[in-house]
Amino acid sequence: MFITRLAVLAQEAVPTSEKADLYPKAAELITAALAFFILFFFFWKWVLPRINALLEERRQQIQGQLESAEDTRRQADKELADYRAQLANARDEGNRIIEEARLTAEQLRRDIQANAEQEAQNTVTRAQEEIRAERDRVFNELRTQVGEIAVELAGRVVGQSLDTQTHEKLIDDYIAQVASGEQGTN
Repeated sequence: MFITRLAVLAQEAVPTSEKADLYPKAAELITAALAFFILFFFFWKWVLPRINALLEERRQQIQGQLESAEDTRRQADKELADYRAQLANARDEGNRIIEEARLTAEQLRRDIQANAEQEAQNTVTRAQEEIRAERDRVFNELRTQVGEIAVELAGRVVGQSLDTQTHEKLIDDYIAQVASGEQGTN
């Protein structure tokens, strides 16, 4: 309230003219100009250098961040290229290993097949040899039995016993006749 009364009293005490109130007085202009220059000098001497220093510091920080980002980007590009090269090498190595495994498997298959064929051939050869040996054994056994039967029959027919030499000759003659397919006419 006090302030309101003071403002009302001040308005009543000073005569007002609209034109005079619009323009400042010369003393006010000089005071305002002097205050402006003092304020400008203060800003120019102390505030602007500090603002410039802060702006320069910020510029350098941003520049450093940009350089760091560029270095990081270059490093990332390098690592990406290394990764791609390693991936290509790994693929090539994988393909080489697969090809070697395929060739090894093919060679192993051929070796196993050759071994199996060789083993089969060996088995057939052994079987043929065993058959020949068994045939020869049976043939010799048959020869002996046939010889004994022939001697016994001959002894009965002749009525006397034969000596060993005559016995062997008769056996050989009889076997020769049987082998050639002839029938004995005696």
